[in-house]
Amino acid sequence: MKDRHQNVHLAASATLHCLIGCVTGELIGVTIGTHIDAGVSNTVLLASVLSFISGYIFSTIPVVRSGITLWPAFRLVFLADTVSILTMTAADNICMMVIPGAFDKDLTHPVYWLSRVIAVTVAFLAAWPVNYYLLSKGKGHVLMQGHHH
Repeated sequence: MKDRHQNVHLAASATLHCLIGCVTGELIGVTIGTHIDAGVSNTVLLASVLSFISGYIFSTIPVVRSGITLWPAFRLVFLADTVSILTMTAADNICMMVIPGAFDKDLTHPVYWLSRVIAVTVAFLAAWPVNYYLLSKGKGHVLMQGHHH
């Protein structure tokens, strides 16, 4: 029972860590796409690409700081975080596409920010069980334990 509780906590921590990196790129992408009126599909594409880039960067920096050189650190992060980033990005973008007006409002409109809060929450809730499953199988973010301080 203690291992299960520990995995639930570790999965939540890993999900939150991954979420911070992913949401940075996602928020920048959606903000740029919405601001320049790029259309929903172009905005989703931009947000997704930036989500992966920022998610990988956010996770790679502490691994490099722990003493692993850049390429091995990136490979470790790629193996550990890709499924989580994919889950978060998909959940976030689907949520944004379903919320009426989420891509049509300017940055001063409350619907834009409310949709962002809802999408980020949904992304966390979607990725948490994924990370829990991966951790229970000795995969995912557990591969980076000891490299994040």
